[in-house]
Amino acid sequence: MKELGIDIETYSSNDLTECGVYKYVEAEDFTILLFGYSVDGGPVQCVDFASGETLPPEIEAALTDPEVIKTAFNAAFERICIGVYLGIKGRLDPRQWRCTMVRAARMGLPLSLAQCGEVLKLEDRKMSEGKALIRYFSVPNKQTKQGITKMIRHKPSDAPEKWATFKAYNIRDVDVEQAILKKVRRLEAPKFDEDLYVADQHINDRGVMIDQILVNNAARFDELYKDELFAEARKLTGMSNPNSPGQIKQYISENTGFTIDSLNKKNLDDYEVQFKYWPKVQKVLALRREMGKTSNKKYTTMQKCVCKDSRVHGLLQFCGAARTGRWAGRLVQLQNLPQNHLESLDDARYLVRQGDLEEFEMNYGNVTQVLSELIRTAFIAKPSCTFHVCDFSAIEARVIAWIAGETWVLDAFRQGHDIYCETASKMFGVPVQKHGPNGDLRPKGKVAVLGLGYGGGVSALEAMGGKKLGLTESEEKDIVGKWRDSNPHIVKLWRTVEKAAITAIKTGRSITIQQGIVIGYRWGMLLITLPSGRTICYPRTEVGIETNDGWRGDHEIIEYEGLNQKTKKWGKLRTYGGKLTENIVQATARDILGCVILRAEQRGLNVVFHIHDEIIVEATKDQTLPMVEALFSEPIPWCKDLPLKGAGYTTPYYLKD
Repeated sequence: MKELGIDIETYSSNDLTECGVYKYVEAEDFTILLFGYSVDGGPVQCVDFASGETLPPEIEAALTDPEVIKTAFNAAFERICIGVYLGIKGRLDPRQWRCTMVRAARMGLPLSLAQCGEVLKLEDRKMSEGKALIRYFSVPNKQTKQGITKMIRHKPSDAPEKWATFKAYNIRDVDVEQAILKKVRRLEAPKFDEDLYVADQHINDRGVMIDQILVNNAARFDELYKDELFAEARKLTGMSNPNSPGQIKQYISENTGFTIDSLNKKNLDDYEVQFKYWPKVQKVLALRREMGKTSNKKYTTMQKCVCKDSRVHGLLQFCGAARTGRWAGRLVQLQNLPQNHLESLDDARYLVRQGDLEEFEMNYGNVTQVLSELIRTAFIAKPSCTFHVCDFSAIEARVIAWIAGETWVLDAFRQGHDIYCETASKMFGVPVQKHGPNGDLRPKGKVAVLGLGYGGGVSALEAMGGKKLGLTESEEKDIVGKWRDSNPHIVKLWRTVEKAAITAIKTGRSITIQQGIVIGYRWGMLLITLPSGRTICYPRTEVGIETNDGWRGDHEIIEYEGLNQKTKKWGKLRTYGGKLTENIVQATARDILGCVILRAEQRGLNVVFHIHDEIIVEATKDQTLPMVEALFSEPIPWCKDLPLKGAGYTTPYYLKD
């Protein structure tokens, strides 16, 4: 036996979607119902645990045999559940597991088993009745008798025919996973990325401690304060539900004569200015803004997923971001934590932990905003430890300059100069110093660096803060032009990447561009091999023709299949040189951070989570901040000439310094 493919069906009264697998298996009634497996791609067997069957000895032995590779779609779920169920939690080594879902993600395919099978046009798709069977056997069901509702669990004996179908469903899942595996295993990941997956599993297993007193009080404060706002809005307007968009729109129309379309955050900002002559309406909109703030729901999420060890686990999804292979957030969604701007987080945390909402409100007024700024601080180091938080400085600006060969940018980084000042100086032809001569130009350099690296124009500049600078459209166009003139190699890179991609798709040839990046076409996919050796994929790529769009004549376009981030549906997407460059840069930056994470793990530094270009280490007293910072500045073999720099700080709780 060389490989064991596994799929399990489980039961727990804890809601998997709300709490994650680590809390899911802590329920007293957690159990594995069915254990489907295939040895070396052979016929699928289903072991019916719920009916008293047990694993064959050779299969149980294989689970801890380092010579046998275990495969599963979302392997973390199987590994954790089986470890708890069989009492061998500490013996299921992630190094012995290969995740078919991660392999699919590396090829740009969906993270859903059903959707992945559908996209690959497999004959053996997941059975359509699977969801109904899971709802029947795998989760508690409501039962109402004589007006009394209680939660019950359905056993196999309650519906033998359904149970037989459920077993067939389990077998079919293994079949589908094996079929997917045959498709995706042709793209071999480099060893460092397999090692990084193992490190990722260790990080998720390790989890991070949360301050449960702070979290519980913050969740309570948020609920009580929003109740106060709701009551105030009802009293002010007479509406039965002042949280209802329809009622608010009607109220505004009746009081101002204006009709509004949406109450999203951007529109609320505009409306508050527009309705300055209707202070009552302005107040209603301000109340709506506070009642509609959703970031504080993260406290409730923490309450739902915190485990018995006072830690939350499974916060990161390896290869969760399409095209780049970056991590995606799970549960608390670490990638979109609100920023903190309070001068004294200690004082605010103290008042929340004291649990007196009235005193907290007296000191801070805007309760929802302050609670939002405290979300990061809910993550704390365990007793006798501290957090070392360290990140790369301007990693994407460094990487794109390195790939493109924009020498003056690399020299600025090597000399330790402020890249925003250097960029402004290059653009406007004068010395620029922060808080010094021509310092007013630095913000223009900053928005240019942040917004224009991937082919964007005025709209990209505005998205990165151009509007907040009060720039006119003419000034914005001037900045775009000056930045492009100052960075000719980066501008050329966009065209080089697009031309190479189109050539590869049309001819099947592989084209090597800067820094050894290889752009090719195979298996109907556009493949881009990064400097690290990792490959990113664009499924079912083809070159099409777009007719004259007003500023270009008929021109070739690149189309591929992927998940539409707006509709969440699989379909045709377009890309272009600037976007491909962005994917390459961000994927390369991800690999660089991955090297840092591997170094940390190898040196016994416990990474508890990471966000974008930043790692958070739960350090003992003998593990110093310089030890963590050193991880960031050591050269990486495949990008030795890329100037990298990391800086950090030490804190008992997480924050953005």
